[in-house]
Amino acid sequence: MNAFATVPNMGGKIIAVAPLMDWTDRHCRMFHRTLSAKVVVYTEMVVARAIKHGDRSKLLDFDAGEQPVVLQIGGSEPEVLEEAAKVGEDWGYSAINLNVGCPSDRVQGGNFGACLMATPELVADCVHAMQKAVNLPVTVKCRIGIDDQDSERDFQTFIDVVAAAGCQTFIVHARKAWLQGLSPKENREIPPLDYDRVVRLKQSRPDLAVMLNGGLLDPVADMARFAMLDGFMYGREAYQNPWMLTTVDRLMGLGEDVPASRAEAVQRYLPYVEEQLQRGQPLHRMTRHMLGLFHAQPGGRIWRQMLSTEGCKAGAGVDVLLRALDAVAAQAVRSAAA
Repeated sequence: MNAFATVPNMGGKIIAVAPLMDWTDRHCRMFHRTLSAKVVVYTEMVVARAIKHGDRSKLLDFDAGEQPVVLQIGGSEPEVLEEAAKVGEDWGYSAINLNVGCPSDRVQGGNFGACLMATPELVADCVHAMQKAVNLPVTVKCRIGIDDQDSERDFQTFIDVVAAAGCQTFIVHARKAWLQGLSPKENREIPPLDYDRVVRLKQSRPDLAVMLNGGLLDPVADMARFAMLDGFMYGREAYQNPWMLTTVDRLMGLGEDVPASRAEAVQRYLPYVEEQLQRGQPLHRMTRHMLGLFHAQPGGRIWRQMLSTEGCKAGAGVDVLLRALDAVAAQAVRSAAA
């Protein structure tokens, strides 16, 4: 089962925002939703054992306005993942994604993430258990290899074994991961990108939905360059330059629903911010995800400064956003007159 309904105006392709630890929380996802109604958003990775034993509301609650939203789970115990996937389905998520790509020491210590690429049979057991428990699509996000197990044959074997267990959608970060010697940040930058390997995977397995992740910047250019792939996932570019997400709906022929300006996007987000403030959430938990909204625009530095300094103060409210918008507008006028 493909993970999401196809979009005819994009040839059935999917565009998504990557799950990013400490970044793509529910406030971030709601902000991104103001910029695009159709981009698929993901939770941060949630550990399966935490879902089994922890505070599920704290871990899993989301706003209905975030949909389509995918729950990413980390784990390697089929029976625990089976239960976590069922909870995710009951919570209302659109799909379940298994993390087989994170290289951090903490994740490796729990025997999940990228280290699982060394044991494709175990990943297959996990996928099978999850699919057995839910009616939702179960997808896998992985790398193209790990350590010295990074040949094309290794990668193809991993995909074939997991696909045989029923997984039909793979989101591939087109870098290998070094499990020792590199930090997670370095693992996002030092191993070279190999987009061609992902393309060859799709050519060899046209029956699978293959999405590309890693270093992508521009949906228009990526769709033209990799027309054979089924979708694209944007990580830091979507977070640090979120206005790029408005491209998604325009590609789908839904440009009339896209905010006409960055200021309008802020206005659309304000009701959610006000609601969260009334629930006791501090302003900075929402505004920290908005710092890049005016990326490379006149007034962008002022915007970041005001949100960073004023938004963190006790009792800060939506007036901080409104004053920051005024400051940006004033700077834009000065820049135009210069």
